[in-house]
Amino acid sequence: MAGATGEKDMKTKIILAALVAATGVAAMPAVAQDRFDFGGGRPDGPEYRLFGAGVPMLDAPLRETGRGRAFVMRNFDFDHDGRIDPREADAANRAFERFAGDRRDRFDWDAHDRGDGPGPDRDGRGPRPDRVVVVEQSTTYDRGAMRGYGFRQTPRGAAMTLSGDVLFQTDSDVLRPGAIDRLRPLAGYLRANPGTRVAIDGYTDARGSDAHNQALSERRAASVQSAFDAMGVTRARFAVDGHGERDPVASNATSEGQRLNRRVEVTLLGQRADRF
Repeated sequence: MAGATGEKDMKTKIILAALVAATGVAAMPAVAQDRFDFGGGRPDGPEYRLFGAGVPMLDAPLRETGRGRAFVMRNFDFDHDGRIDPREADAANRAFERFAGDRRDRFDWDAHDRGDGPGPDRDGRGPRPDRVVVVEQSTTYDRGAMRGYGFRQTPRGAAMTLSGDVLFQTDSDVLRPGAIDRLRPLAGYLRANPGTRVAIDGYTDARGSDAHNQALSERRAASVQSAFDAMGVTRARFAVDGHGERDPVASNATSEGQRLNRRVEVTLLGQRADRF
C-alpha cells in the first residue's frame, strides 16, 4: 500500500513539473502551490548552487539565499541537468510570486518556514498575509552605484543618461560586453522595488537619414529593455520609445556634440532624484 502511494505521489510530481514546463506557473491549479518542496538550504540539509543562463533572471531571494536556491533546484530543474535555463527561471519566479506576493523582493524564508510569512503554512491552511515579516529593502540594492548614475529631476521622475557609445558599437543595436555591467546595479534596484515603472528613450545624432535614425533609436531602447528583462525585471514595467535625432542635448555640428546626442535615457517614473 505504501509503495502504491509513493508511486502515485511521484506521478503527481511528474505531471506537475510537466504542466509548469509547458504552460508556466500561472496556469497551475491553486492547490499546486501547496505541493512545492520547501526543503533544503538549511544546516541539516544540502547546500545548493545555481548554474545556467537563467540564473541572472531569478528574483533576488531565490538567487541569493540558501533556501531560495534549494527551492529553485528542488522544484524547477525540469530536465535534471543541474542548470537553470531561462524557461526554468521564469517558472520559478512565477511560482515564487504566487506565494510571496508583493513581498517577494523582501521575503523572509525563516518567517515562511515558521508559518509567519506569506504562502502556505506547514499545516496547509494557506497564506497568512496578516503576519508577513518584512526585511529592510535597503540592503537589496547597491546605493553607491545608484548615486553614481547621476540621476536628475525631471517632470516625469528621476532620469539618468547612458552614453550610446558606452552601450553600443557604432551604428549598432547590439550591446557591448561591458554594457550589462553598467546596467546591473539599476536592475538590482528595480528588482528590489517592483512597483517602480520605467521609461527607456533612445536618441541618435543627426548623421544618416531620419528613417534610419528613428529605427536605430527604437532598436537601441528595445535592447536595453531586453537586457533588464534578462536580469529579472519584468518587461511590462517599461515604456520604450525611440526619438531618432530629435531633442538633441548638444550641437550636431561637432563630433563631441554628436557623441552627447547618441544616448539612452532611463527615467524612474514618479521617483525623486534626491533619494539616490
